[in-house]
Amino acid sequence: MKQTQIMLSHGSGGLESNSLIEGIIYEILGEVLVHNGEDAGVFESKMPLAISTDSYVISPIFFPGGDIGKLCVCGSSNDVAMRGAKPMYLTLGFILEEGFSIESLKKILYSIKQEALIGGLKILSGDTKVVPKGSADKIFINTTAVGQIHNAEYSVKNLALGDEIIVSGAIGTHGAVIFCQRNEINLQSDLQSDCVQLYPMLEGLKECKIHSMRDATRGGLAAVLNEWANTACVEIEINEPSIPILPQVKGVCEILGLEALSLANEGVCVIATPQGESQKILQILRSHSLGKNACVIGRVTKKADNAKNARVILSNAWGARRYVEYPQGELLPRIC
Repeated sequence: MKQTQIMLSHGSGGLESNSLIEGIIYEILGEVLVHNGEDAGVFESKMPLAISTDSYVISPIFFPGGDIGKLCVCGSSNDVAMRGAKPMYLTLGFILEEGFSIESLKKILYSIKQEALIGGLKILSGDTKVVPKGSADKIFINTTAVGQIHNAEYSVKNLALGDEIIVSGAIGTHGAVIFCQRNEINLQSDLQSDCVQLYPMLEGLKECKIHSMRDATRGGLAAVLNEWANTACVEIEINEPSIPILPQVKGVCEILGLEALSLANEGVCVIATPQGESQKILQILRSHSLGKNACVIGRVTKKADNAKNARVILSNAWGARRYVEYPQGELLPRIC
């Protein structure tokens, strides 16, 4: 009888494991999988490499604009792209709960394959474990991305007085979508997660002068800017009217009492660049569909004596100013 759910025996290392790995995982991912039957994949590179690992436990696993499969590829590839690297390889680790739908697993695998093909990524190595029902929630995925660095100078420590702060797109969209899904808020809109691979948009920035770049995931824009300010000992001032936020996201924030600056993104990056470079960078970003809403939202206004005096300040349309605090507590667990 054809199995429709994951069984504990699928993780035993025996016949059932083989049927899951070769009959389903390899069958779907074969086109992007470096499969040589060995315990470890091998790659060669004459250039320095960036590597990032992350685990994905998002709930729900399917959401408007993506699923945990798309998310795990985009999330890890974006992390290495933020260090000036072209994502090249991925490793995949699956933790499956007993009873998880094999049909759902197939949908996730197809999403992984599609994103790997979009990014020109190869899956170098992988692992699958099955745990008893109740020991996990459906599926968790760990991914590690490896990329070749074309610009090793991106570092938060490079932030300097006068640097302009650019965001590549509208903020808070992923977080707003997951909040609505989690709270069963039925929006009459086409709002979708911004989950996407950023490297295709950023590839044209190779020759631009960039001091630092970060993707604004958990904690959103507020977390990135506060981390920059604290690490570089600077004061950053941002202009509220300049920050792109979709009307639907603003509506969600008003309904739920949320701060868009602290909502997660999965397809937005923040760039710090010397003032003379900002227009060149904006032109390149806006020439790509992912960067059409890119804009300068602020700048580094002064150096701080120490990290305690480093801060992020928001100016609104009426000239009032307030501190943007580092997000505290767990705003929304399992956002990615």
